[in-house]
Amino acid sequence: MEPTRDGDAVVDLLDVILRDGVILQADVIVTVADVPLVGISLRAAIAGMATMTDYGYFEEWDDAARQRVIPDDDGRTEKLSASRDDDRRGER
Repeated sequence: MEPTRDGDAVVDLLDVILRDGVILQADVIVTVADVPLVGISLRAAIAGMATMTDYGYFEEWDDAARQRVIPDDDGRTEKLSASRDDDRRGER
């Protein structure tokens, strides 16, 4: 039996991370001769923007970005309304 490589594994992993999100947390202490010199606490949330806004991250940024004027298909400009915002979130 020969092992096979699944080329879609990375794509599937990325899809899960963007859809569901992941939180990474690390605590690092740099020591020299048993003397702690620097302590670092890291926390990162990685997810797609829809997931981040669903969990309350970047809500202010998302609201500000949606208030910007964008061109529509006819070249005219329009502001995103709340109903259009709800429609886009429901398309996921």
